[in-house]
Amino acid sequence: MTAIEEHPTPMGFGRMHRKEDVRFLRGHGNYVDDIVLPGMLHGAVLRSPHAHAKILSVDTSAAQAHPKVRAVITGETLAGLNLAWMPTLSHDVQAVLATDKVRFQGQEVAFVVAEDRYSARDALELIDVEYEPLPPVVDARHALDEDAPVIRDDIEGRTDNHIFDWEAGDRARTDEVFAAADVVAAADMIYPRVHPAPMETCGAVADLDPVTGKLTMYTTTQAPHAHRTVYALVAGLPEHRIRVVSPDIGGGFGNKVGIYPGYVCAIVGSILTQKPVKWMEDRSENLMSTSFARDYHMHGEIASTKDGKILGIRVKVLADHGAFNGTAQPSKFPAGFFGVFTGSYDIEAAHCEVTGVYTNKAPGGVAYACSFRITEAVYLVERMVDVLAYDLGVDPAHLRMRNLLRAEQFPYLTKTGWEYDSGDYPRALRMAMDMVDYDELRAEQAQRRELNANGESGDLLGIGVAFFTEAVGAGPRKHMDILGLGMADGAELRVHPTGKAVLRLSCQSQGQGHETTFAQIVAEELGIPPDDIDVVHGDTDQTPFGLGTYGSRSTPVSGAATAVVARRVRERARLVASAMLEVSPDDLEWEKGRWFVKGDPEAGKSIQDIAMAAHSSLELPEGVEGHLDATCVYNPPNLTYPFGAYICVVEVDSDTGQVRVRKFVAVDDCGVRINPMIVEGQIHGGLAEGVGMALMQVMAFDEDGNHLGGSFMDYLLPTSLECPSWQLGETVTPSPHHPIGAKGIGESATVGSPAAVVNAVLDALKPYGVRHADMPLTPAAVWRAMQGRPLRPDLAIT
Repeated sequence: MTAIEEHPTPMGFGRMHRKEDVRFLRGHGNYVDDIVLPGMLHGAVLRSPHAHAKILSVDTSAAQAHPKVRAVITGETLAGLNLAWMPTLSHDVQAVLATDKVRFQGQEVAFVVAEDRYSARDALELIDVEYEPLPPVVDARHALDEDAPVIRDDIEGRTDNHIFDWEAGDRARTDEVFAAADVVAAADMIYPRVHPAPMETCGAVADLDPVTGKLTMYTTTQAPHAHRTVYALVAGLPEHRIRVVSPDIGGGFGNKVGIYPGYVCAIVGSILTQKPVKWMEDRSENLMSTSFARDYHMHGEIASTKDGKILGIRVKVLADHGAFNGTAQPSKFPAGFFGVFTGSYDIEAAHCEVTGVYTNKAPGGVAYACSFRITEAVYLVERMVDVLAYDLGVDPAHLRMRNLLRAEQFPYLTKTGWEYDSGDYPRALRMAMDMVDYDELRAEQAQRRELNANGESGDLLGIGVAFFTEAVGAGPRKHMDILGLGMADGAELRVHPTGKAVLRLSCQSQGQGHETTFAQIVAEELGIPPDDIDVVHGDTDQTPFGLGTYGSRSTPVSGAATAVVARRVRERARLVASAMLEVSPDDLEWEKGRWFVKGDPEAGKSIQDIAMAAHSSLELPEGVEGHLDATCVYNPPNLTYPFGAYICVVEVDSDTGQVRVRKFVAVDDCGVRINPMIVEGQIHGGLAEGVGMALMQVMAFDEDGNHLGGSFMDYLLPTSLECPSWQLGETVTPSPHHPIGAKGIGESATVGSPAAVVNAVLDALKPYGVRHADMPLTPAAVWRAMQGRPLRPDLAIT
């Protein structure tokens, strides 16, 4: 079911089956593990069983004697090549293979190259590593204790585990607002460490040609050009002699943005053996050592008048970054975009402090829809609004409606300096409430609570509301950079003589439907059928430079580049058409697919006619080159800000704590929608991820730093059994600074849904006096929250 507000839709946009699905449905997808090269060898990684330990010795003699082993690489080997450490996306460094000590369980210690995968794995058992265990830091809240062991003693002068302090907003003004407020509500909450667990794990095939000196890397990367630059910096190879090919990617969600040690080791293995080397991790390796997400300890406070006007928000956060700071955050924002913690509300003052620390866990922090910490910020503010509603005894939806930004306030500058581009927030929330039959649900809930208070058993009903504003696009340059590379994306468009076109892009798809969406943008701008447009991506030798796909930047950045480059082609076509029609270019008007003479619609030329003429001997105006092509480098002037209103309805078994999601309504506004079918698919996936995070997912560790979620037996993923039939609605407020008004949708549902689910469960538990409980709200966690709390019908919302 989808509710859609009436709004104009550009002619070239609309529902269209994905062009790329033909090969996927027939089993013709081409993934990294499908790559087989002549003479290819296989690599395997030896990983540390300890979270923190000195390496006293590494004996590889038995492994090297294995008849099928071709090379054994250790940290000492890499140190001799000056490759033992590599830069991270946050200007830190990370060990490729450990040299001095290991800093998290699963850290890479050695790399074996053998004739087949099985021999490489077997040889790992022959490597003898002598460790001296050290006390680990597992809980970030103890990372800065005076007696905490120093994790990063590789950094000269390092005496503690502190990474950064960052703040946003006006502390003095916020304190004034809080001092004058009628009500101050506070809560401590944890957004636990989670993992995206894409269907395809990470891997690479490195092939260094000993004759030409050219390195070809087939790898599971969301950012091929950025990887090429890093490989050049790490390995010292000329960048023009490095080709990175990212074939079909089986899901990324941010997990495949960074460079992992296995990639570098595969390169070194190819250098040493002069053969291609493939490395593919297994599922346990992926869960244990690749980039995680979240892991924020947050204390929030919200101030309001006694009748519910929100005045201010202040926050203190402790961010667990693991053993190396590998988050893909720009240097100006070490805490990412957490500054949007003010949410979607019109408030007077806000202030936050974020402290980042090292712990003995795997590094990372960009993964799981890589929302640059916006998911944590939205979860915080949406939980705080519900806590305030609890303390005030008011309806949480009505409290939000009173405080949401209004359409006439846009563009809106938040108290932390973010400029929201456009929106009509109350309209979205009203639509969600109408779709879910909000008043009827509250009436049903009241009846159930009355029955429960009278001793009649039955499931508890909870209604959770969340409103979110996302910041996507990962631009503009003055605010953003990864490794100093900026945030611009390139696009190249060439129309062949017969009117067929090829678009080359720097962004990389991991299932989002880029080959369809970007063809539709060109079709809208030029009138060429989408099926006549090929989209090329994922090969640095074939595409312009760009920073790849993460942070929902595909449509906001590469989509904008596509629109701009198509318009440049259209303008060149106008000049060619003017020569064909023997009129001034100023005398021509455009309608989709053709230029025609003003006042004489019959006198015109189609884009196909113009393409043929541009490649012919037609005499063109002076200064006008032939052919029909153009290039573009698009640097976004601002982020785009999609938003949405989500309402989740759950039923909780009062005896077991089991939670069932009965209904979920999601109203999203992502600006102009290019292909609604693809947009809805993105939302469906993100909502399922949100259910998983809220109810079942956590990367847990014991006190010794042992990773407790190394398989899908322990780290659970939501299935169709845990998810309802989603009900989607939409509003459309175009972004004023995007060429086609699009905002992006890839992360929205993962940002908004966890808070909606958690709010729903805690709303169900309200009669028990449960004010807050942390994710994941497993049956055991819900049952524990209810214990020792008598049912209190007086806590029901009036």
